[in-house]
Amino acid sequence: MDLGVYQLRHFSISFLSSLLATENGSVRLDSSSSGASVVAIDNKIEQAMDLVKSHLMYAVREEVEVLKEQIKELIEKNSQLEQENSLLKTLASPEQLAQFQAQLQTSSPPAATQTPGAAQPPAQPVSQSSGSTT
Repeated sequence: MDLGVYQLRHFSISFLSSLLATENGSVRLDSSSSGASVVAIDNKIEQAMDLVKSHLMYAVREEVEVLKEQIKELIEKNSQLEQENSLLKTLASPEQLAQFQAQLQTSSPPAATQTPGAAQPPAQPVSQSSGSTT
């Protein structure tokens, strides 16, 4: 047996022994190992892999549940913002809408993320600069 393979196998056995809380003597690999001990080692490796798999699956299921909840909240928030946007569009004057459209065409994408409340900011600078236009 190649020395690297032997060392890797010895490391794997030591790791699995500590992981599965077995005694190091019952899983030791040396030149006098029989076929039965190799089968026992393979069984321990399979048990450890099953344990790791079950822990990973549990963690993935938990993460999926968290993400589903976040998606649900985002859908609700999006619906609320769409309703608010629709209301703001109906309440805004044609001048405010034109000013808002002009601002969207000249501004960068971050201004577009403020769409629901963006109809109000153009009206505020106008009212501050000219007295009362609204």
